[in-house]
Amino acid sequence: MNSRKWLVICVILLLGIITEACSKPNTYVLKSPNQSIELTINNTDGALNYEMYWNGQQIVQNSELSIFPNTKVKITDTKVSSVDNTWNPVWGQFSEIQDTYNELEIFLDYEGVPATLYVRAYDGGSAFRFVINELLVDAEPAFYIEYGLSAGDEVYMPAGESMPKGPIVLNDLAQMDSIPYRWQVPLVVETEQSKYISLLESDLVSAPGFSVIDFEYDKEKGKLISNNEFTSQEKKVVTPWRLILLEENIGDLLTNTVPQNVAAPLALEDTSWIKPGKTVWDWRVHGYTAADGFTYGIDTESYLRFIDFAAENGIEYFMIDDAWYTNVSEGHIEMSDKLDLQKVMDYAEEKGVSVLLYYDRREGDYGDAALFQYYKELGAKGIKYGFMGSNVSFTRDAIQRSAASELLIDFHDSPVPFTGVTRTYPNAITREYCHAQQDSRRAFTPQAFIRMALINALQGPLDMNNGVFDITGVNAGEREKGPKAKNLYTTVTAEAARTLIIFSGLVCIPDAPEAYSEKSDLFEFIREMPVGQWDETKILHAKMDAYISTARRHNESWFIGSVHNEPGGTLLVTLDFLEAGKEYDITYYEDTDKTHFKTNPEAYRVRKGTVKKGDVIHAKIAPGGGHCMWIRPSKK
Repeated sequence: MNSRKWLVICVILLLGIITEACSKPNTYVLKSPNQSIELTINNTDGALNYEMYWNGQQIVQNSELSIFPNTKVKITDTKVSSVDNTWNPVWGQFSEIQDTYNELEIFLDYEGVPATLYVRAYDGGSAFRFVINELLVDAEPAFYIEYGLSAGDEVYMPAGESMPKGPIVLNDLAQMDSIPYRWQVPLVVETEQSKYISLLESDLVSAPGFSVIDFEYDKEKGKLISNNEFTSQEKKVVTPWRLILLEENIGDLLTNTVPQNVAAPLALEDTSWIKPGKTVWDWRVHGYTAADGFTYGIDTESYLRFIDFAAENGIEYFMIDDAWYTNVSEGHIEMSDKLDLQKVMDYAEEKGVSVLLYYDRREGDYGDAALFQYYKELGAKGIKYGFMGSNVSFTRDAIQRSAASELLIDFHDSPVPFTGVTRTYPNAITREYCHAQQDSRRAFTPQAFIRMALINALQGPLDMNNGVFDITGVNAGEREKGPKAKNLYTTVTAEAARTLIIFSGLVCIPDAPEAYSEKSDLFEFIREMPVGQWDETKILHAKMDAYISTARRHNESWFIGSVHNEPGGTLLVTLDFLEAGKEYDITYYEDTDKTHFKTNPEAYRVRKGTVKKGDVIHAKIAPGGGHCMWIRPSKK
């Protein structure tokens, strides 16, 4: 092909991406690579507005966005580009991610202050980011964006450790005297056309001076709004990416890769020390008495038993929670006399098990700059950071400092939802942006789990501590730590399924080693399941307040976990993702006909068989129960 013909083709392609309509001056249209999503940007009467269409239907009505609210703006120039490449995350739901989008770069003038708006159109949604290369002293930027949704759209949102809120019909809000909600990210919207939207942000790590977005509803405008001020003294302003994800099925929001694609690339040269995996955990086991009469506590012998179990079952980590120390000063921790930590660390190293140590900031700042190197010197492979608060700059520093000391970091207790950060700093292995198992059990019901799996999990990896096998013992109040309310509503098969459904780089299983050994045939699903190193992930079924079914592939093996709310039901799992012409062995981990999440939570059965591509599995699930499958190529 000669260069002239190639130039003509390029011009035609660019015209398909962006056009300036003669009938509408200062109006620009940006389309996604497959043309399904269309963004219209217009500059009218000194304001910058956008609209969003999906397969010809308007999803977001005319809405304003600005980096200087209440300041007139004009477009001075535009630039269009296209990107089509792939990249490989250090760990994640996919081993390879396709990054394909069209981008419109809009050069702006805010009454003498230059700024640039980047707009990206993906097949799975859109993204907006402002950049100011040199901020004038008297300028006061704030990332303001409206979302003109339809009055009949229904909204769901996280609520900390409580049941996520929703459905909230936007038209109902317009009738209220005041809006009784704090709108946390991410929002999930079910449109009037039964399609699904998620509103969130990504790459906060690259945006010093901005806090996590909150949403509010403006009754006069009839729109959701987010408005975050820039608080830094930096001359350069870079906002996070504001995202609008679009999917036909709610479960596909969980595998939408736009939040990862817009995040900054990997910032670490060496990631060989970053290893996702499973961990046993001591905190919720204290007070458990095994069949041999041994009672777990904060002591050396208890921790050696945990390590033995981890080593015997290929579990990579052992997490020691609070109370292993008594006092903290800058760069130093006073050890508790209840245990010999050095003996525990040496024994873990001998057994090939890595240790994660908890740290609690509730009493103030203990010199965090020195903390991470101190943990490394102790022999820890990671830190579980407790009670750090929702402080963005502190969280960013903690992630970077832990990376410098080659430590994994797990954020506990209402952390910042740093969506996309695992691409940039994959040592940020997980975070408790949810209601964790056995914490404030007022919210832990089958319904709450499904909501959190479809809402909270959109912001990234979750530390939820699923996998309780001694449900009866926990509800009998036989453990020392945690609430005494006897309302852990689940089944043991649901617990196994939840460890797969909730994506994380660190799957923390919270029960006693003996509880797992007593149900070793069921524990096989958790033991054999890899963590974080998935090649492919599919959400097979998902419905808010009803059920979710997740399938993840590692090499040629598939792991499938499903859960159901009341009253239970049967999910049809079509094995069309298997390779044709090949026989597979399958193990089913199931509820029984007598299983019930309140009255008989520990009844289960395990059976085996063979399957092939196209087979349909009838996954029968008890009320509040679960179903698991492990599928791998037959050895016959």
